[in-house]
Amino acid sequence: MSQRLKLEIKALNAIGGQDLVILVSDTLTPPKAAEEWLGEGAHALLARAAAAERFKGKALAGLTLLAPDGAGYERLIAVGVGPEAERGTLDFAKLGGAIAGRLGHGRSVDVILALPEGPLGAEHAAEIALGMRLRSYVFDQYKTKSKKPEEAEPIAVTLRAGDPSLVKKALKARDAVAAGVELARNLVNEPPNVLYPEEFADRAAKLEKLGVEVEVLDEKQLRKIGMRALLAVGQGSRRESRVAIMRWNGAKSSVQPIAFVGKGVTFDTGGISLKPGAGMEDMKGDMAGAACVTGLMHALAARKAKVNAIGIIGLVENMPDGNAQRPGDIVTSLSGQTIEIINTDAEGRLVLADVLWYTQEQFKPQFMINLATLTGAILVALAQEYAGLFSNSDELSERLSAAGKATGETVWRMPLGKAYDKMIDSKFADMKNAAGRHGGSITAAQFLQRHVNDCPWVHLDIAGTGMSSPNSETNRSWGSGWGVRLLDRLVAEHYES
Repeated sequence: MSQRLKLEIKALNAIGGQDLVILVSDTLTPPKAAEEWLGEGAHALLARAAAAERFKGKALAGLTLLAPDGAGYERLIAVGVGPEAERGTLDFAKLGGAIAGRLGHGRSVDVILALPEGPLGAEHAAEIALGMRLRSYVFDQYKTKSKKPEEAEPIAVTLRAGDPSLVKKALKARDAVAAGVELARNLVNEPPNVLYPEEFADRAAKLEKLGVEVEVLDEKQLRKIGMRALLAVGQGSRRESRVAIMRWNGAKSSVQPIAFVGKGVTFDTGGISLKPGAGMEDMKGDMAGAACVTGLMHALAARKAKVNAIGIIGLVENMPDGNAQRPGDIVTSLSGQTIEIINTDAEGRLVLADVLWYTQEQFKPQFMINLATLTGAILVALAQEYAGLFSNSDELSERLSAAGKATGETVWRMPLGKAYDKMIDSKFADMKNAAGRHGGSITAAQFLQRHVNDCPWVHLDIAGTGMSSPNSETNRSWGSGWGVRLLDRLVAEHYES
């Protein structure tokens, strides 16, 4: 992974970069803070170029033009923020990403952090910096040759702010979150021959440098605990399964912890119910839920969040050798309930079943949120626009929905109910692990709910958002790191002391 952005925050007392970035409204009015630096003729040049390119200052749209003679910079980049009446809904992280997308490799840039109506506040300025950092992420460590040598050169960005000290202070927490997102992206992007259960656990253990307590349970310990459903998924692999437990103690010991649980299938062939070959390489991303939890724990620890948080990830590899579980097998989960295996490709719910039960019994959390690339059916329902949210808690659902709107990592609540629950009843065991195509995401969630007691709980199905993610203003990576910003926002707004 390379970070191709060098970012500084300085006062509005001078500019010295090759490019100048300004924010303009739908009237093409530049900020007053930029007037001193635009140079004679810049207004007329911007108006002519905007007319020629039909640029109207729409939010996140951009226009690049050569600077007028004697301006002191080479290019002027105007990025739209839309009309003033819509400023309250402007996503400043996306704006930062849109700015970063207009910049050239190896160039120096000054960005005037001001709107046409006045200077940006520290929080909005820090969000722009966050968006720029997220957009600049590139996972290229396995490329031995660069197609374009200039792409290896960093972009030197100077953010010009009214009060640099306040922006720097606001940016500290964003930097922690950005690092968490980047960690999650790295994990999802890694090839499965590099990132297998034991290696993933080792990487989680590196969070100890930030003050996170990490415990890794091996197969012997998992058998002793009774995580038979989880172990059944990994029994066809030569790679041993692991469970990693990460604890961040940022509040008083008397404060009940909050818990995040991640599905970490480091590669999913489908097992005996083998997936088709086309596209199977994407199944290296079937651990995006565990990646998010790990990235979140990094973010909370790095910004020293005043909360007690637990992150638990179940790490397995689902392979089809002679020891693999079969359709028709019956396994006993940690909860004591028996499960008939209908489809070995419905494996993630088996992993989560044991880890969810262990979490609620061992730690008595305020709530549990699990994340999993669980079903292709959620893509049919929601495409890649929303993650599916299933929950037994209206309050937790509403708070997550609000955090999703604030961060752009949106969720959509899906139903749970007795009629769906009946669909996973088994003739031979307490339940079966698959109920057919109809309502596939819902019946998977119903399965998980049978391994949750009265603890407030949310299941986020991120099959459409956690991997193979579409390009956005803040992400150009296959692995999006989805969920880190969402959950950090939830914690910051509601659960820090």
